[in-house]
Amino acid sequence: FSSKGAMMDNRFATALVIACVLSLISTIYMAASIGTDFWYEYHTLSPVENITEAGRSVWEEFVSEEADEKTYTDALFRCNGTVGLWRRCITVPKNSHWYSPPETDMTTNCISFSLSDQFMEKYIEPGNHNSGTDLNRTYLWRLQFLLPFVSLGLMCFGALIGLCACACRSLYPAIATGVLHFLAGLCTLGLVGCYVAGIELLHKKLPLPDDVRGEFGWSFCLACVSAPLQFMAAALFIWAARTNRKEFTLLKAYRVA
Repeated sequence: FSSKGAMMDNRFATALVIACVLSLISTIYMAASIGTDFWYEYHTLSPVENITEAGRSVWEEFVSEEADEKTYTDALFRCNGTVGLWRRCITVPKNSHWYSPPETDMTTNCISFSLSDQFMEKYIEPGNHNSGTDLNRTYLWRLQFLLPFVSLGLMCFGALIGLCACACRSLYPAIATGVLHFLAGLCTLGLVGCYVAGIELLHKKLPLPDDVRGEFGWSFCLACVSAPLQFMAAALFIWAARTNRKEFTLLKAYRVA
C-alpha cells in the first residue's frame, strides 16, 4: 500500500509542477502584454506621404496633453499607429521640417496615456464634448485598464498561498490557489472581451479610411493565450488538492479498519 501511496504522491507532485509552470508562463505573458504597445495596429499604405504640411499639425496635436480621442485616432490612422493599454505610438520621418524632402528613414514616437486619460469619459461623437457621454465605451475603457492588474494581483496572491502550502507540507491550500487562478482567468478573459468590444465600437464611430488596415497585435495575442493557461493551472491545482484530500481520508479510514 505504501508503494501505491508513493505513486499517488508523485502524480500529485507532477500535477502541481505543471500547474506552477503554466502559472509562471501566464504571468509572464500577462505582464508582457500589459507593458507593450501592440494591442492594436494600423497599417497605412503610404505613411511617408501622409506627413504633409497639414499632417504636421496633427503630429503636434498628437503629442499634446490636450489631444482628444478623435485627434490621436486620426493620427494613428495616417501614421502606422499602434495602441497599447498605456501608450499610443505613430511612425513618422525622423526629419519632418517643411524644408526637408520626404525621407524613408522612419522613427516611432510614443505618448503615454495619463491616469486621468484612463478614466476620462468617452463621448458619443469622439472629439465632440457636447455630444454626451458614451457609457458603454467609457466603462469598457476603464475595465480594460483595471482588469489586467486585478488578474496579476490574484495570481501573485495565489502564489503566496502556494508557498504557504509548501511550508505547511499540505496540498489542501492549493484549492485556494486554484480558485484565485480561475478568477484571474475570468479577469483576463473579461479584459480581452472589453478590448475587442471597445475597438469595434470606436471603429463604428470613426471608420477606418479605405487605405488603412487594422488588426490585433501580438500584445493582444499574449493576453488571449494567458487566459487558457490560467484556467488550466487552476484546474490542476484544484484537482490535485481535492483528490489528495479524498485519498488521504480513504487512507485514514483504511488504517482505522
